[in-house]
Amino acid sequence: MGAKISIEDVIAKAGEYLKNPKSIELIREAYECARKQHEGQFRKSSDPYIQHPLEVAYMLAELHSSPTTIVAGLLHDVLEDTEMTKEELAAKFGEDVASIVDGVTKIGKLKYMTREKALARTHQKILLAMAKDIRVVLVKLVDRVHNMRTLDYQTPDKQLKIARETMDLYAPLAHRLGMYRIKAELEDLSLKYLSPDEYNHIKTQIEATAAARDEDIHHMEVRLEELLRSNKIENFQITGRVKNIYSVCKKMRTKNLEFHQVYDLMALRILVPTVEECYHVLGLVHSQWTPLPKRFKDYIAIPKPNLYQSLHTTIVGLNGKIYEIQIRTYEMDEIAEYGIAAHWAYKEDKAYSPEKEQIEIGSKLRWYRELLSYVEMNDSEDADPLDNIRTDIFSANVYVFTPKGDVLDFPADSTPLDFAYRIHTEVGNKTVGAIVNGKMVPLTYKLKTGDVVEIKTNKNANGPNEDWLRIVKTSHARHKITAILNKRRRDMLIEKGKDEFE
Repeated sequence: MGAKISIEDVIAKAGEYLKNPKSIELIREAYECARKQHEGQFRKSSDPYIQHPLEVAYMLAELHSSPTTIVAGLLHDVLEDTEMTKEELAAKFGEDVASIVDGVTKIGKLKYMTREKALARTHQKILLAMAKDIRVVLVKLVDRVHNMRTLDYQTPDKQLKIARETMDLYAPLAHRLGMYRIKAELEDLSLKYLSPDEYNHIKTQIEATAAARDEDIHHMEVRLEELLRSNKIENFQITGRVKNIYSVCKKMRTKNLEFHQVYDLMALRILVPTVEECYHVLGLVHSQWTPLPKRFKDYIAIPKPNLYQSLHTTIVGLNGKIYEIQIRTYEMDEIAEYGIAAHWAYKEDKAYSPEKEQIEIGSKLRWYRELLSYVEMNDSEDADPLDNIRTDIFSANVYVFTPKGDVLDFPADSTPLDFAYRIHTEVGNKTVGAIVNGKMVPLTYKLKTGDVVEIKTNKNANGPNEDWLRIVKTSHARHKITAILNKRRRDMLIEKGKDEFE
């Protein structure tokens, strides 16, 4: 662990972008309030409890969050762990802060609940709070990062439970919000507890080969620099890095590889001021080194649904070593590192309203708009809404286009019916056929990345039948189809009852 964060560190970090003295004063007040409330409380690490909110507030300031969000970060545990009430909090710091803190506050241990039921409820509460206010997500994510950093002090049982939940819910969430830095840290820390042997094996191997790899990356950086300068490219930045432990582990697992067989461990990132220069640099790199086939991706022309943009290519570089090269603008890099937080970084001179921010986020991140409906369509008290979201949202990695060019993402094996229901329930109900890339396909067709999908509808269509439930992959579509089938059954029973009565 590095040096402990103090309130002065938080103020200094926030002061880099908050110039209004009132904002800084508010953060100090929140700190004093949190310090008093948590007085006499200690973390399992034997640090005074206030250390945890300080670390959370500092990370929020690193993300350029609004003063309200930083204040909520400092106070995020007062409702759960102290005598302070939501009303007192609202009176002192405003409704906005109280509502974020309330959203973040974890569900109390409910009596008479099985562990699964309690977990399902916790997930429901987190997801519901998130769907209503993105700031709750930011506080919750950085809260989890600090809790994972200090997980050593928990019992083995607790470590496993928290690490599993982090891998299932928080890391994918950070990914979907485009917050890659936080995602990588959460994945690595979770793996450390979920598969300590695998984690230590990969970590040791990465460390053992670090010196040679650093030298390779350095030579490649120097060579790239010469290439760009000689072609009159200015104001660029080149950085080299090694993949995070979990992404190496995932590759070894899925492709059944030994560590020495993972060839694209080394990645170089080239940042330039403009989009035109991104493509210019790509041309220069490909003219100098051989690109590996099927490894080029243009996320600038077609951004990922989490707003990520970059050019990716894998080349055979100096001495036959394999390098992944990412090329993007400085602005794209900020969004790639900090995701949604970079997009909505707080700017003092702009009229700021949380409601406006929510609407903007919903319009940019389609899946975020759909989150609320997923939580609400959770029929059973015991069912975990995370199960649906894990399938439909977190594992969505097939990107298809509407005829207008909008990108929608689906889990693998999704079909045109999943697509139809994603567009609108009525489109799904009236579907009679599908055209993919200009050709008619059966409704059982499995969608592939890059497909352009058009749905044929007929207002006189009979609508869903039982077979459709076997065709669709997403719980969203299944839910809609089941609702119609149940309504039909109910109507039939009512009719039957009427006939018998008459």
